[in-house]
Amino acid sequence: MTQRTAGTEAVAPAAAWEVGRRFLLRAGGLPVETVRGLRAPGALAWADEVLAHEGRLAGEGAALSEVLHALVEAADAAGDGPRRALLALRRQVFNNRLPGDPGAAEALVAGLDPAAGARLGAWLKDRVRYGELLAEGPGLLAGEVREARGALRAALADDRLRAGLLLASPVLESRLDAYLADRAEVPGKRLRKVERSALTYLYRTACKTSPFSTLTPVASGVFAAGADPGGRLALAPEWTGHVRLSVVALARIAELILADPVLRRDLTVVVSPGWDRDEDRVRYVRQWVTAGDDGAAVTFDAVRDRLFYLRGSGVLDRLLDVLGTREGLRLRDLVEWLRREHGAERAECERYAAALLQLGMVQVPALRTDVHSPDPLRSFQEALRGIGAAWADAVADGLDGPAACLAAYPGADPAERRALARALREALLDVQRGLGAEDPALPRTLLYEDVSAGGAVAAAPELLGGETGRALRRVEGVLPLFDLTLPHRITLRGFFLARYGRGGRCDDLLGLVHDFHEDLFDQYLSFTARRTPFAADGSYVPEENWLGQPALRSLDAARRRFAAGMREAWERDGAAEELRVPAELLAGVAEELGARDAEFVPRSHHVQVDLGGGSPRVVLNRSYGGLAFPFSRFTHVYDGEDGSGGFSAALREELRARQPEGAVFAELTGGPVTSNLNLHGRLTDHQIVCPGETSTVPEEARIGLDDLYLVHEEETDRLVLRSRRLGVRVIPVYLGYLVPVALPEIPRTLLLLSPSTMTPADVWGGVPEGPADGGVTRRPRVVHDGVVLARREWTAGTEVLPARVPGGEESAWWLEWRRWQRAHGLPDRVFATPLRDGRRVPGAKPLFVDFASPLSLTAFDALLEREPGAAVALREMLPSEDGLHVVSGGGHHVAELAVETFTSASPAPFAPTAFEDGPSCPN
Repeated sequence: MTQRTAGTEAVAPAAAWEVGRRFLLRAGGLPVETVRGLRAPGALAWADEVLAHEGRLAGEGAALSEVLHALVEAADAAGDGPRRALLALRRQVFNNRLPGDPGAAEALVAGLDPAAGARLGAWLKDRVRYGELLAEGPGLLAGEVREARGALRAALADDRLRAGLLLASPVLESRLDAYLADRAEVPGKRLRKVERSALTYLYRTACKTSPFSTLTPVASGVFAAGADPGGRLALAPEWTGHVRLSVVALARIAELILADPVLRRDLTVVVSPGWDRDEDRVRYVRQWVTAGDDGAAVTFDAVRDRLFYLRGSGVLDRLLDVLGTREGLRLRDLVEWLRREHGAERAECERYAAALLQLGMVQVPALRTDVHSPDPLRSFQEALRGIGAAWADAVADGLDGPAACLAAYPGADPAERRALARALREALLDVQRGLGAEDPALPRTLLYEDVSAGGAVAAAPELLGGETGRALRRVEGVLPLFDLTLPHRITLRGFFLARYGRGGRCDDLLGLVHDFHEDLFDQYLSFTARRTPFAADGSYVPEENWLGQPALRSLDAARRRFAAGMREAWERDGAAEELRVPAELLAGVAEELGARDAEFVPRSHHVQVDLGGGSPRVVLNRSYGGLAFPFSRFTHVYDGEDGSGGFSAALREELRARQPEGAVFAELTGGPVTSNLNLHGRLTDHQIVCPGETSTVPEEARIGLDDLYLVHEEETDRLVLRSRRLGVRVIPVYLGYLVPVALPEIPRTLLLLSPSTMTPADVWGGVPEGPADGGVTRRPRVVHDGVVLARREWTAGTEVLPARVPGGEESAWWLEWRRWQRAHGLPDRVFATPLRDGRRVPGAKPLFVDFASPLSLTAFDALLEREPGAAVALREMLPSEDGLHVVSGGGHHVAELAVETFTSASPAPFAPTAFEDGPSCPN
């Protein structure tokens, strides 16, 4: 059944809430059992026994010190020597040091007080055993580190790990064979560096869930009656890889073609879509593409757009008429027309045409990657062959080799993949050389691979139903607090009302976007970028409210109320392991926010299921607003090898059914595709085509910006896009994985009218830290019923962490870490994030740290900066190993579910038995 909870808490009273039928599973590529062999259980038990002895010796030593102090007067009677010996012994016992002659010390005290002598004898015996334990440590630790390195080598030989490393870090992968062949007890300095890097990737594969090749496969699933009610899911034993060439590599080839004055003559050109005449000027949108860093692991070309004007002239006006009436016009035809029309020299006409290309007034759409292309390389080849020129056919033929490499790659073993990757790069460089490139260049990452570990995983509806579902819904009521785009939406609304008034209408959206940025928004963004939400004393810093919007004041008030409620809970329960957020606080904050767009609010959540506490609960990792976000990037994985698009078609049908009455969803693509992260199947019936953009969807499905107008609905007090041609409301939808702030200006602004949101929830904002204990502060786990909002966390300056002493004994360093960990109550497994001056280091990713593994601690220590201002945040692994809910033939897997929820004025028209049909996702 479709889950629905027609509740009243924290949302609009009449709204219906439901969990979407589909989910996407992201699973660690290796079971967690893989990394257990890297631990040193004997050395860990040794450290715990040593610390237990230390605790007993320290406690008894302090008590004995008082007993010995009481014997000083009796020792005085025996002369100065016994007194000095007793005082020295007292200091040694108090400081847990063994006397040089334990027997003499015991005899001295026994002569003064037999009972005290017996007590000291027991302490000395325990202290001798403590010394023996310390002596056992180095050999024990060294032996287990040798065994751990053997287990590490075995894990690093796994084909799935090696296949993922080939794409994630080909340099590291190329060095692994040397490490695996090394049998030295302690690898050399260079191989130890390889070891640390490889260990990081192994932990990423077994303990994290970031989709990437075989390191983290995905599985499409549905909630279905009859699935394991305990919440366990099983991965398919056979995995299928799906690879695509980086679209940046295709962009580099297109740039060479466009830069060649001879080759570009054969290209078909069009006038920039959406241009218009504005009195004596021509108005159009100019797009700039700035090449990304090809040396970066992940790169994309940045696209900017701006409204641009060209002074009208007879030449330009007549040229626009020609371009508007003649289809299939090539650049050479345009040059010839200019030459005939004006009697100018060919070279002058070519310079004029080249200037129009550079200004973006004239475009070559055939060489652009379409966002819906299932195979960008094949599409690029087809576009080249459609040019009908010998050189274009030759370039297309030259890409047959790379296409063959891509086809063979998924089924190849690691050795074959290495050869295919080399052949692919060399073949693409040859294509560039054939186009005249003297110094050909390609992005560092040429291949993107997504791997399916199952196309029909089934989970029980109860997983997010019942009390857990109701708790998640209450949490959703306060998520607007953290929405980075909400102040922008309110500002746009204020700008519109200031210009057009309540109930006003704007028919020139392009002009509105331009004026909004020029008159207000760009400066507003520059100013607010320096804002910190909370001051050093924890007081809230209000949003900039230049237009005096009541909605921003309500947002400020809601944030203050939530921070105050969290401070109160912190003062009450801060010392506990879990801090519980009461429903009353969530409901009150949601009421303060008001019911925003309750007619239709789609959300996506990345959650992990924790089975460790008996009944399942969910850990909320991150949340977004928008449609189909869990699935869009992976449609090519499940659309079928023939590109039939079955999965995309099914999603499009489901989205169509969710459209509010009198509205349609229309995709915003964001212009030229510069990253594989934005490629996806067609999931909406309509597409908004912004000026300067081209589209491959059918003409009737395109909605031009000039067909749209923006109106303020007084009854709902919201801005609504409407289509003149269709006569309906248009809801913009963004389906890409690039963050919206990376999009060009026009689509980025239109997204402020969409349900897309970004809500990185910081529940601790405005709540002061407690007093540091040994330089370490802690936060408890934050929960609301069956939903975990924040994991337990410890923050420490790196100067207080155990440091290696050059030439020191490894077992002593190992013992110090165990002592530090136990003193501050950290679990054995955490994720570490480096901080600088209290903020996360840009680009730094959480590192898995296993306190039970010497190799893990060594890798962690190597990444620590021991400088002023350097710190680290340590968050618990949750769910822990005993709470994982995804299994395979190899064991248990860390996993994350990407799920959707929908709040709407009325339930979606799905049959109540939808879940009972079982898995129906096309494979």
